[in-house]
Amino acid sequence: MSGHDEDDHDETAPGEEHRGGSGFAAIQVYLLGLLLATGLTVASFWIAGSDLVWGPAIPAALLALAVAQIGVHLVFFLHITSGPENANNSLALAFGVLIVLLVVVGSIWIMGHLNHNMMPMDQMIRMQR
Repeated sequence: MSGHDEDDHDETAPGEEHRGGSGFAAIQVYLLGLLLATGLTVASFWIAGSDLVWGPAIPAALLALAVAQIGVHLVFFLHITSGPENANNSLALAFGVLIVLLVVVGSIWIMGHLNHNMMPMDQMIRMQR
């Protein structure tokens, strides 16, 4: 033994629930998540409303901040971490993302093909007369 007790240092991921810890430690994790989420929201509004970011780069900056905020919510509020006990949660999240992507991309694909294959509106109106 090295003289260190296993409980002396905390080896949990940022959003992982602390086992046997105090309620105050859990509140600190939620408050840190709230602070980060609020900061990312304020940064998004600031980028959208200021002229400091090049105009065409604003959507990319907002997308990056949105992805960062998704990460904050997953880790600090939903407690999705890379630990072995969270494998089922991570797989369920990945499956949900896959289903949403299939629905969104499939809908856009179908609407694009419908638009391409439909008769132009002026010709449809002439046929109805």
